Amino acid sequence: MKFLLITDLHQKKTALEWINREIEEYKVDFVIHLGDITDMGTGEEAAEILSGIKSKVYAIPGNCDPLDLPQKISSVAVDMHGKSTEIEGHRIVGLGGSNVTIFNTPFELSEEDLYSKLNANASEGMILMTHAPSYGILDQIPSGLSVGSPAIKKIVDEYHPILAMSGHIHEAIGCKTINGTTFVNPGPAKDGYSAIIEVTGKDVNVKMLKE
Repeated sequence: MKFLLITDLHQKKTALEWINREIEEYKVDFVIHLGDITDMGTGEEAAEILSGIKSKVYAIPGNCDPLDLPQKISSVAVDMHGKSTEIEGHRIVGLGGSNVTIFNTPFELSEEDLYSKLNANASEGMILMTHAPSYGILDQIPSGLSVGSPAIKKIVDEYHPILAMSGHIHEAIGCKTINGTTFVNPGPAKDGYSAIIEVTGKDVNVKMLKE
């Protein structure tokens, strides 16, 4: 399977033009959106944005999205918050929101909630889509401080996903493989960043893109 990975759009609707161009150019099967579809916006605004993406979309909320986003987008995208699905034999597990931040944003969860909600759907070798990153991996802010989630890292250590995708930390763009898990933060779509990911069996190939 081949898909376009985006995150942190933050309501920049003009990005839909290049997103749809990449969908066509790379002939992807679907799109994954890792949250912050809006910038403290409404669920209705999120649904309007996602409806402009010319592909099937699997989406989770980010910490800057409203709490009702999962239900509001369900008519235009596949809500993956606290859910799982199977695509071509791969189990994909999603959880939106973030660990607690200093900014008191709308969609924040405790480490206990992050762990329990992921653990309810997790399985060995899954594909993981979260808004927040694992602690210590693609989670550094400009000061060098790691602000990722210990709970998500614990899930990764216990279930060994072949692919763990996250956003949230705009500066921590990258792709790295650690202990058999490929970690990807494609970068904020509001600034033209995305990634094309192909998964064949246990092989994961990532192409980082900048518009």
